[in-house]
Amino acid sequence: MRRILFGGFGPFNRGAALRDAFAGLTLAFMNIPQVLGYARIAGMPVVTGLYTVLLPLVAFALFGSSRHLIVAADSATAVIFSTQLSDMATPASEKYIALVGMVALLTAGILFLARIFKLGFLADFLSRTVLVGFLTGVGFQVAIAMLGEMFGVTVDSHKTPIQVWQFLHSLPQVNLPTIALSAVVVAGILVGRRIDPRLPVSLVAVVGSIAASAAYRFADRGIAVIGPVPGGLPPIGFPDVAWSDVLALLPVAGSCFVMIIAQSAATSRAFAMRYDERVDENADILGLSAANAVAAVSGTFVVNGSPTQTAMADRAGARSQLAQLAFAGVVLLVLLFLTGPLQYLPRCVLASIVFTIAIGMIEVKGLRDIRSESPGEFYLAAITAAAVVAIGVEQGILLAIALSLFRHVRHSYSPHALMLAPDQADRWIPVPATPGKQTAPGLIVYRFGADLFYANANRFADEVRALVDCAPTPVHWLVVDASAITDIDYAAAQSVRDVLDDLKRRKIEVAFARVNPYLRSDMDRHHITPVVTDARIFATLHEAIAAVRGDPLGAHIEP
Repeated sequence: MRRILFGGFGPFNRGAALRDAFAGLTLAFMNIPQVLGYARIAGMPVVTGLYTVLLPLVAFALFGSSRHLIVAADSATAVIFSTQLSDMATPASEKYIALVGMVALLTAGILFLARIFKLGFLADFLSRTVLVGFLTGVGFQVAIAMLGEMFGVTVDSHKTPIQVWQFLHSLPQVNLPTIALSAVVVAGILVGRRIDPRLPVSLVAVVGSIAASAAYRFADRGIAVIGPVPGGLPPIGFPDVAWSDVLALLPVAGSCFVMIIAQSAATSRAFAMRYDERVDENADILGLSAANAVAAVSGTFVVNGSPTQTAMADRAGARSQLAQLAFAGVVLLVLLFLTGPLQYLPRCVLASIVFTIAIGMIEVKGLRDIRSESPGEFYLAAITAAAVVAIGVEQGILLAIALSLFRHVRHSYSPHALMLAPDQADRWIPVPATPGKQTAPGLIVYRFGADLFYANANRFADEVRALVDCAPTPVHWLVVDASAITDIDYAAAQSVRDVLDDLKRRKIEVAFARVNPYLRSDMDRHHITPVVTDARIFATLHEAIAAVRGDPLGAHIEP
């Protein structure tokens, strides 16, 4: 039972428990305003933001394995489902809340299946490059969506390009007190973040604006407030959604699943490495499934492993899931006793907090680093970000997955191909496999840098033929350095046999060097071994060169 529950607590003493409890209190003061903002992004009643950091926190703390991962509302997943669901129901309506709950329940079900089949490795298929682009695009999209409430104008579209047009068209009707209050909040949060990220500036902004709004009647001065907020414990029950709507929500839940897997796994891995700890990704998937199932039946929306909140908890001193339980305890007190004053909270303050969250998601440094190290990958990240802003989050995440896989396939299709060639001191060194070069008179040592499969087999065959045809002297021996090849599929095997037969007709001998057991098994199964012969398949390159030099056609070859 110990291995299933409480994996994120670990051994700790009284001092560690007090430290984690205090860190949870600090985290609550910093994050309660943010989860209210996430509810705004999700199109949900503001109180549901508090629900995300109550029972879901406890569920992950019980079932997850990470000592550091904070599971709560998240802007990326909130944008994913709100963009799609806003076309099916009016945000914050009863039907919309039910649809959001069903998305959380479906996401929990997909996560549970992923746990059963141990699919934690799927996180590796969403590359860091396109994830940076995706989150940057979400940051721009959310920031633009907040501009209307920050300026006191109406922006009712859910499409970012249209939102920009409506905002610009409404600028003559801006509310100056609203703009001034928004500017103060944004400036205060950004300055406080620079001074010390642990400063609860957002909490100060919320408490201060509520007090000022109640004292000076902001609502009577044209500054919109959020209105009454129900208190008490969240309602418990399954979302009431028609079967036809459930089918329509499956793609939305799938998109949330992908983002949860990618962000949560990356975050838990990063902090486990920082503290030299081990993390069971499949146990974390079970914890995330439990958290989303609890979210679904407690009237709130999808929760995710949050990189920003996990980092904030770490800076506050949290070293176990006890900090999450302390966080949930503070939220419980707020729900029971302190929701009344929230009705005076100006909408522009909430929008300003969300705006600063969105700005923080725009990874300028990450994009700059990618551009300096790999311009090609930078363009992939930029395309993903642009797609999120221009056509939508769900389409953007699908594009991110497609680009990640495309990058992998492109590398496998066009891997680095090398050959040994003499340098000025007549030493054989690896160089790009360029037609017109050779390793030595009569010899070419060629290395293909990936597994052979149906898409790149012709490339392998064409490169071999080009190297042989353009060699400065007639080629008698071709040695294939197979150190990077671990697999050959059926179609590739046919291409390899064809090129071997062609070289044999041209009186060119072929040897395979650095052949590992997996490759040898494939060569045997696909009948390549009889064409090459056992005597010309070697475990090392040194043995292959020695065999070449021992042959009458290669006796003159000197490395």
